[in-house]
Amino acid sequence: MAKKVAVIGAGVSGLISLKCCVDEGLEPTCFERTEDIGGVWRFKEKVEDGRASIYQSVVTNTSKEMSCFSDFPMPEDFPNFLHNSKLLEYFRIFAKKFDLLKYIQFQTTVLSVRKCPDFSSSGQWKVVIQSNGKEQSAVFDAVMVCTGHHFLPHIPLKSFPGIERFKGQYFHSRQYKHPDGFEGKRILVIGMGNSGSDIAVELSKNAAQVFISTRHGTWVMSRVSEDGYPWDSVFHTRFRSMLRNVLPRTVVKWMIEQQMNRWFNHENYGLEPQNKYIMKEPVLNDDVPSRLLCGAIKVKSTVKELTETSAIFEDGTVEENIDVIIFATGYSFSFPFLEDSLVKVENNMVSLYKYIFPAHLEKSTFACIGLIQPLGSIFPTAELQARWVTRVFKGLCHLPSERTMMMDIIKRNEKRIDLFGESQSQTLQTNYVDYLDELALEIGAKPDFCSLLFKDPKLAVRLFFGPCNSYQYRLAGPGQWEGARSAIFTQKQRILKPLKTRVLKDSSNFPVSFLLKILGLVAVVVAFFCQLQWS
Repeated sequence: MAKKVAVIGAGVSGLISLKCCVDEGLEPTCFERTEDIGGVWRFKEKVEDGRASIYQSVVTNTSKEMSCFSDFPMPEDFPNFLHNSKLLEYFRIFAKKFDLLKYIQFQTTVLSVRKCPDFSSSGQWKVVIQSNGKEQSAVFDAVMVCTGHHFLPHIPLKSFPGIERFKGQYFHSRQYKHPDGFEGKRILVIGMGNSGSDIAVELSKNAAQVFISTRHGTWVMSRVSEDGYPWDSVFHTRFRSMLRNVLPRTVVKWMIEQQMNRWFNHENYGLEPQNKYIMKEPVLNDDVPSRLLCGAIKVKSTVKELTETSAIFEDGTVEENIDVIIFATGYSFSFPFLEDSLVKVENNMVSLYKYIFPAHLEKSTFACIGLIQPLGSIFPTAELQARWVTRVFKGLCHLPSERTMMMDIIKRNEKRIDLFGESQSQTLQTNYVDYLDELALEIGAKPDFCSLLFKDPKLAVRLFFGPCNSYQYRLAGPGQWEGARSAIFTQKQRILKPLKTRVLKDSSNFPVSFLLKILGLVAVVVAFFCQLQWS
């Protein structure tokens, strides 16, 4: 008899968890408190309590080829960076393709998840839900929590003396939907993460003036990288990841600084991070430096105090006649349906083995999916988490001892602090390629490079030097997909397809880079023969 699994939430993590359950022959039931799938990526004009919320113009920061699920590429005509409505369309296509909607109970709220009395032997859970005003309960063999971490808006008002006197409007960025109604205003955005930067840029086109306050500064990257390719298809390769792991930290930090300043000098723009050697998640925004050059946005230091109409900053400067303050200060998360003894949130942190499993449970039948912030796309990350978790539930993979798991949690946290710092916004941060490989190794899906070098050297080279996409984890092991190799070699085609909207005549000219390589080779040959002649 198939094991019954409760999946809580029908966002990205919930959808892929459903598919992984079905792939492993488990029997999932998904509880979604709203009326539709998509989670944070489903835009709604009104903010709803207990649900993540986005603004109308949100576009993905990771490209389609680096964000798609491993056996389901996005349509080749989709743009490389997707508007939220386009991404939701992909999720709908995905759900329809694998017939996932039949497993979802919409407008159903999970009230509690508790161990059954015989948990030490059965590993089962009692899940209490509410639907149409009625409560009911059911017993499940396992639980997957997929509610994400953009849950509770974090507004540290105590850190802003005088906020109670401020006569203008102030709210969390979660409340922001579009620029209508802010024309001609003087606006202060506090916090310079991705949301704060996006909102500041959008408002600056019609506002009288926008100020953005940053405590520590930030690196700003363009979505467009070398030769016009998406940034993550260039940045996230195994070769580059290996360099970052084997080179001395001082060299890596220097390389990162050089790379970040290649587009524009952050010091000149007042953006250089206070601790520029911490690998804090960069801001992905193509317009920030342009809006700064135009004077539409001005960068300010930390807010020291607020008055009825003005903001006083730590550097002593004052900006008068502020009409609106937007707190882009991030989120905290919680699990109101869980007991603290199961998953306790402290200082926006949880103690989970590899960000997934509580280490202290007698039975490994509970997991959190997507409770992580990789320096890359969350979608392939959540998918590999779910693939591993479902195999653990099925008894095909096993977790180490509690002591081993606790040691891993401690070491992982120490490494995270060393790499990313102690900011609340970095508590779930992890390296991208390393973490994907770590999960893939657990299920036997990590590519075997030594073997591939002999069997398929062309593929081995592509895997090592090319983009580390999700298809790589379907080449071998459980869930192997026969289309994986082809998807890897046709990735460039799908990246360029939506850009080829103007027909160009074929050019007989060699690319300049190719010509330079030929000339370089000729120069080496000529130098070699000259050396022979003179010797």
